[in-house]
Amino acid sequence: MRKSIQKSVAICLLGTGMFVGMPGIVTAAGNVKPAITAADLAKLPDPSTVGIRVKAGDALPKLMAHSAVLIEAKTGKVIYEREKDTRRYPASTTKIMTLIVALEHSKPDEIVTVGPRAVGAEGSSLNLAEGDKIPMKELLMGMMMRSGNDATIAVAEHVAGSMTAFAKMMNDKAQEIGATDTHFVNSHGLPDDNHYTTAHDLALITAYGFTVPGYEEIVSTDRAVFNWYNDTSKEVISENKLLWQYEGGNGGKTGYTQKAGRCVVSTAKRDGIQLVAVVLDSDFMWTDAYSMLDYGFSKVEPLPILKRGEVAGTVDVSTGAKGEIQAVAARDSVIGYEAGAKPKIEKKLDMPGSIDAPVKKGDVVGKMICYADGKVVDRVDLLATEDVAYHSWWMTIKEWWARLTKGLF
Repeated sequence: MRKSIQKSVAICLLGTGMFVGMPGIVTAAGNVKPAITAADLAKLPDPSTVGIRVKAGDALPKLMAHSAVLIEAKTGKVIYEREKDTRRYPASTTKIMTLIVALEHSKPDEIVTVGPRAVGAEGSSLNLAEGDKIPMKELLMGMMMRSGNDATIAVAEHVAGSMTAFAKMMNDKAQEIGATDTHFVNSHGLPDDNHYTTAHDLALITAYGFTVPGYEEIVSTDRAVFNWYNDTSKEVISENKLLWQYEGGNGGKTGYTQKAGRCVVSTAKRDGIQLVAVVLDSDFMWTDAYSMLDYGFSKVEPLPILKRGEVAGTVDVSTGAKGEIQAVAARDSVIGYEAGAKPKIEKKLDMPGSIDAPVKKGDVVGKMICYADGKVVDRVDLLATEDVAYHSWWMTIKEWWARLTKGLF
């Protein structure tokens, strides 16, 4: 039934009208040519023409968004903001929270059976049919890539039994994350007076997403092939053109309704620095998003906390052929900081006093908790560096006795 996901290695366009100034591809973040130039900004209308009053000192006065915010994902540091705490309709950017809740309350290979309430859902759709049986991971990928409202209903009903119950899970998660001025009533973002968020809350939700296993893989996929997709090519292409237009682009979500206007959450990573840009209600959402990301990468510098493979400590192995092994960092840990505001970094081991054999090289044996100015900014898995076989005291005694008797007889 299941056909493997095939991620594209080719860079392509989504058709006419979708391409607006692809930046050059270089390695170092500091040397990347900005995606949005002064000439691009000069073509924009004055924000006042759409009712935006730009405050004195606004670092990006040509931004056309009614609400916007840019944060460094791990620290939550706000780098730029405009009306970041004003309540607005999120439209399909809602699906970021839908993805998070689904990932935390299901397994990738769970089979979702599409029910009648999902079929023919209003707005954008994956054209699901009642009775379709789709692996959760593939359904979530299709949901984020093509903004399928029908997929969000199928996911909500599978995870929670009903839309109402799933919305409660979304709201509980928002409160846990700290998005306290957010309220969801559905999983897709179609208009409802009681369905709202703020730019800052949406940025916090998105930043949290990057800590959830499987999240980044899904939001950064630009195209995939699914055997259940109702198209002769079976190929799904993401609507998020940031993934191939912006250097380091690794996720986000678009959204639009008449009430919400044009919205986009755009994320990008360079030199290990993860930025999140949120644009709510802007007719020039891509220009705004790229402008904010350009601004952010020009202002922040990478601060390495931990390097992949770095020895973080040792752990005792009970009943093992070897008494202790080293534990190393599974990945790099980097935060971004603004010049002149370098935070105080601390690292604390979260590892048991001992682990039981057998141990396989690469097993997770603990975590390193990373702090910046007293705030947790990362949790990095620590991995065993070698195999350790089970070896009891009785086995040791038997081996000792075998060696002893071999010398006597």
